[in-house]
Amino acid sequence: MPEFLVELYVPRGGGEAVARSVRLARLAAGELSREGRAVQCLRSIFVPDDETCFLLYEAASADDVVEAARRASLSFDRVALAVAGCVGEEES
Repeated sequence: MPEFLVELYVPRGGGEAVARSVRLARLAAGELSREGRAVQCLRSIFVPDDETCFLLYEAASADDVVEAARRASLSFDRVALAVAGCVGEEES
């Protein structure tokens, strides 16, 4: 299933805001999944120096991720397709 990054602005000292956003993101993803739209919030990455937080989702479409973020009341800058792996990594 494709993965997507949701980019949020979070102030440098916003660790508590990140934790709250992740809780809400997971609740909203679970709600959508129960409705038949498989969405899962996998993890977060907070970059305090850049005042940015990324939430990694697994979902069938970006639209499902946008809906999950909307339901979680996240004020996000964008949603982008994410491709995991290291540069030069060979497929097995």
